[in-house]
Amino acid sequence: MVTGASQGLGLAIARVFLEEGASVLICARGADELETARAELDAAYPGKVFAERCDVGVEQELDAFAAMAARVLGGVDVLVCNAGVYGPKGAIDTVDWAAWVRAIQINLTGTVYCCRAFLPLLKQASRAKVLIISGGGATKPLPNLSAYAASKAGVVRFAETLAEELKPFGIDVNSIAPGALNTRLLDEILEAGPAVVGEAFYNSAIKQRDTGGTSPELGGRLCAYLASAAGDGVTGRLISAQWDPWERMEAFKDDMAATDVYTLRRIVPADRHKPWEH
Repeated sequence: MVTGASQGLGLAIARVFLEEGASVLICARGADELETARAELDAAYPGKVFAERCDVGVEQELDAFAAMAARVLGGVDVLVCNAGVYGPKGAIDTVDWAAWVRAIQINLTGTVYCCRAFLPLLKQASRAKVLIISGGGATKPLPNLSAYAASKAGVVRFAETLAEELKPFGIDVNSIAPGALNTRLLDEILEAGPAVVGEAFYNSAIKQRDTGGTSPELGGRLCAYLASAAGDGVTGRLISAQWDPWERMEAFKDDMAATDVYTLRRIVPADRHKPWEH
């Protein structure tokens, strides 16, 4: 099950899972775009694609969506929480507050409630996985995109926490940083301009546009790897599709499990060789 799958990364993730032989249920807020995506996927993988309009920021719609998943799929083995927005752009004291809260509802509480709604189905599966799409906002400040940054950091810590809660059920939970993608989110930054998003971020967006960015398929391949038996036992991590050696992770995942590698942690003075300890 993939949220936000009518275009961009979500659509690429759905396509990769279909290539691997899965049946896939996709959702998005826009009904027309969702139907276009469903028809495109169904033409290549007939009878394997299901779609339903759903706004992940609305709890009742997620409840209905989970009920539909039980009916049409009979169960869910892999949940991919991909739906997300940048939210309002600009300084926190100037942006529209309702839009800021709405971004948190989609990116953070929408992700959390999606997991909550689908957990009964995931717990019934013999081997289930939860994959949460993060982004650059989780690991560094993003001035003028505070709702996005705060929500993405929040979903990574939520994924780490949920991973601990679900260990007794054998359900692995991981966050994925897909890389800099040339999707509609990039278009939003370019449209907003440097005066709104900041000159440095705007210039990096121009460079990303011109160089092509990271292929969305790479994030899809990482999702498929973590969903496979090779990814069993990898849990509570934030993994970069672009920079981390996830293709070889099976060889060192047991060693990794005893460390805090690929997690969000506070940096203390000793980590930077500073003699400031109490």
